[in-house]
Amino acid sequence: MSTLEGVCVPICTPFKDSGATLDIAAFEANIDSLVENAVHIIAVNGGTGEFPFLSESEKRELAKVACRRVDGRAKVIVQTSAIRTEDAVENSKHAEGVGADAVLVLPPYFEGPGEDGVRWHYEQIAKAIKTPIMAYNIPAYTQFDITPEIFGRFSEIDGVDYIKDSTADPSRIEKLAGQGAKVFCGCDFLNFFALVNGATGLFTGSGNVAPAQIRKLWDLVKSKDYERAEKVWKTLQPISRLLWTLPFNPVAKAGSEMTGRRVGLCRMPVPPLKADEMKLVEAAVEALSA
Repeated sequence: MSTLEGVCVPICTPFKDSGATLDIAAFEANIDSLVENAVHIIAVNGGTGEFPFLSESEKRELAKVACRRVDGRAKVIVQTSAIRTEDAVENSKHAEGVGADAVLVLPPYFEGPGEDGVRWHYEQIAKAIKTPIMAYNIPAYTQFDITPEIFGRFSEIDGVDYIKDSTADPSRIEKLAGQGAKVFCGCDFLNFFALVNGATGLFTGSGNVAPAQIRKLWDLVKSKDYERAEKVWKTLQPISRLLWTLPFNPVAKAGSEMTGRRVGLCRMPVPPLKADEMKLVEAAVEALSA
C-alpha cells in the first residue's frame, strides 16, 4: 500500500429537502472539484462531514459513493468510529470493502476506557482489516488524549500507521514528527507551522473553501520555497482562523458555497450562521484572492 501524505480534505456532506436527505449529486460534484484542484486525499464522514448527525446507512452510502467517484484519482479515508468496538470493526470492514485507503478511528468516547482499553479497541480493528488505521486524537470530545508517548505504543500495533492530531497544540506536531510518527495536522490555523515542522499531511476543513491554495501551500513548502509559501499562507489565515472561532461546520459550508461547491446548510440541530457571521466568512473568502 502506498503512503498517505499531503492535503486531506474532510469533505462537507451536502443535504437537500431542508436537511432530510443526502444530496448525492452535489456530493459527487464536490468530489470532482476537489480532485480537479489536486488535493491528495478526500476524507468522508469526518467531523466536517457532520458524522454525528448521519445515520449508519447514510455514512455507508457516502463511503461507497466517494470511493467509486474518486476512482483512484486521489486517496480516500473513511471515518469509522463508534463507541462499541464491534460497531467500529464492522464500519471499518465496510470501508475496506468499498475501497477506502485508510480508516480514521476515534478512541471510544463518552466515559470511555483508559489506555489499555483504547489500545484493545484499536487492536480489534487492526485484526479485522488490512487497511491502514489513522488514530484520531481530539481529546476535547473524547476525553482521552493520545499523547505522543501513547501513540508510540499504539503504533506498535500492526496497521496503526497514522495519527490525526487536533489538539491545536503545535508542540504535539513537532514531537510526533520528531519521533517518526506519520502525523496529520487537524487544526487549520496550524497548517503552515505543521508543514514546516515535519507533518506528513494536513487534515484541513478549509480545503472545502480553498483547495487549490492549500495544495499550492503544500507544494511550496515541499520545494522549500518558504517565502512564497508564507505569502500563500497569509491569504489562507483568515478562513483558517475563522473555522476555529465560529461554529466550524457552518463556516466550512458557507465558504464552500461561496467558492462554487454546493453543500447547503448543516443538518439540524446545527443552525445556520447569523448575518454578521456570514459577513466574516465573506471577508475571509475575499482574502483568498488578495
